[in-house]
Amino acid sequence: MKYLLLLMTGLLLILQPAAQAQDADSIPKQVKWAYTAEKKAAGEYILHFKATIAPGWKLFSATMSDDEPNTRVVFDSLSATRVTLTGIKEAGSLKEAKEPVLDNLSVKYFENEVDLQAAVKYNGPAEDIKGSINCMVIKGEEINPEETAFRFKADASGNLAAAAGGLQANAEEAGKLKRSSIDLKNPVNKVGGIGSEGETNPWFIFLLGFLGGLVALVTPCVFPMIPLTVSFFTKSAQDKKKGIFNASMYGFFIFLIYILFSVPFHIAGAAEPEIFNNISTNVWLNVFFFAVFVVFALSFFGLYEITLPSGLASKADSKANKGTLIGIFFMALTLVVVSFSCTGPILGSLLAGSLNSDGGAWLLTAGMAGFGVSLALPFALFAMFPNWLSSLPKSGGWLTSVKVVLGFVELALAVKFLSNADLVMHWGILHRETFFAVWILIGLLLTLYLLGVIRFPHDSPVKKFSKIRIFFILLFGAFTLYLIPGVTNTKYAKLKLMSGFAPPLSYSWYGNSAHEKGAVEPDVVNDYDKALALAKQQNKPILIDFTGWACVNCRNMEENVWTDPEVHSLIKDNYILVSLYVDDKKNLPEEQQFLHTFEDGRQKQIVTIGNKYATMQSVNFVNNSQPMYALISPDEKLLTFPVAYTPDIQQYANWLKSGLDAFRKVSK
Repeated sequence: MKYLLLLMTGLLLILQPAAQAQDADSIPKQVKWAYTAEKKAAGEYILHFKATIAPGWKLFSATMSDDEPNTRVVFDSLSATRVTLTGIKEAGSLKEAKEPVLDNLSVKYFENEVDLQAAVKYNGPAEDIKGSINCMVIKGEEINPEETAFRFKADASGNLAAAAGGLQANAEEAGKLKRSSIDLKNPVNKVGGIGSEGETNPWFIFLLGFLGGLVALVTPCVFPMIPLTVSFFTKSAQDKKKGIFNASMYGFFIFLIYILFSVPFHIAGAAEPEIFNNISTNVWLNVFFFAVFVVFALSFFGLYEITLPSGLASKADSKANKGTLIGIFFMALTLVVVSFSCTGPILGSLLAGSLNSDGGAWLLTAGMAGFGVSLALPFALFAMFPNWLSSLPKSGGWLTSVKVVLGFVELALAVKFLSNADLVMHWGILHRETFFAVWILIGLLLTLYLLGVIRFPHDSPVKKFSKIRIFFILLFGAFTLYLIPGVTNTKYAKLKLMSGFAPPLSYSWYGNSAHEKGAVEPDVVNDYDKALALAKQQNKPILIDFTGWACVNCRNMEENVWTDPEVHSLIKDNYILVSLYVDDKKNLPEEQQFLHTFEDGRQKQIVTIGNKYATMQSVNFVNNSQPMYALISPDEKLLTFPVAYTPDIQQYANWLKSGLDAFRKVSK
């Protein structure tokens, strides 16, 4: 394959529809629609969509083709099975003219007003019809797409009446999200609290980025460039100081370019603050990462080469010949572009890991900074100490081996992202044991490759094993053996090193074995009201567990903290445990779906179970990271400050005990 879009571009394209959907109601629309229905015969109706168009704007006609700007009446999936659209007419002053902005395309349009008349015929009894009007409007050089929902309700006699389309505000359902009794600032016992718990340390991500940069240094695309580039600067400079300065600036610009890669994500985060919290639970994004990592892995195996467009490299290289700081910048950009086939997969791993953690774009910036520092540092150091160049190993077949090993690592990471999507959607294709079986196979193939049993294109025969090669043979071989108990139904299946990374113990070939392995089963799943009723009935406090199917730290808590005998007893005997999954994609009943308005005026569609409980967590606890735990009484009085990821067993147990002490106080 010749080209591959940058991973960041793909990510932003995937996230864009979600951001647009949330912001749609805040964008002023240029067309206002009114709906009426006219009964023509039994089961046959004319749906009237009367448009009032803002002055100066043009509404494109429904007669325009699908590949041109147009207006369309679109029924939702259920309504499309109920009715058939038999024709559509336009009552209004239709105009036609060439539009300069659209390369003088001849367009048909309306100004001021038009009445679209959609003839429909029921395939069965008359039932509600829902859908949307999708249209394009233009004014000068400004072209806007607009989508407006509509709904027609059918009565017992089969008559249709227009109703509010799309999601509407619902005070009753909104009241169920914002629990007025929960006072976050004044719990009964002032213990606990969410500080940096559960948050990924930026320095840790910086270190991962730094290590990623070191790996990139020993790839075939980068390693040979070090002596060539440093020699160029030291020989072309007028004096040694100038050469050191130029090489140092070259390294700085490499660092700067990688920092700039994170800027679009800061812009996306500013536009939609919850965007990063949704990344790790976005099904299609995880599938996207899975596909991209497989593509990267096959590239590392030598099946093809991933490159950016050659024109981009040529343009950068043409400007790099200038002996100025601008020229040095473009030299750095040239290195970044031409080395993409090796650095791209590593950057992709860093991107996915950073954005799947709490902390958002700043974690990505920290990771990119670490990557840029480690990649740029050798150029500056070897320019200062050119004698060190002689100590570098010569390029050779070992560089190809590095790429192949990275290919196997990419495959393993790809399986992890597919597992995230599988857990959220409950597809059942990657149970815990299946996950381990695939990883064991990858580890076995990697070990056999290092032993020389398996060879890839462009590989040279392994004549002797270096100490480094032997080290990695032992490392990957031992890790593969460590994974084998993971496919069994024994007490050894609980692999601590893989806790939170592999699917949970309950997602198993052998059925729900979480209880017999010591984990705590929730009393209620995804039904807060039911848990509240149960707490009142049994006079117990509630432990609210805001969790996610794809949440790594949630699994760590469940498998390593909740399994402790003391913690297990405290929860099971004294609390009503309700687990609320903020990434559950199952739709709420239609009557429970609504448009929620935050205090700052933002609006959010509450359509799925995950939407409901993610918003409930945000509006009551001013936090949107998982896991998060809160203790409340049956009358919803906050017993302690909430806590997040707490791997210290005794600390978590003490927090639970403090909640019981607070419950005794309010019970009196």
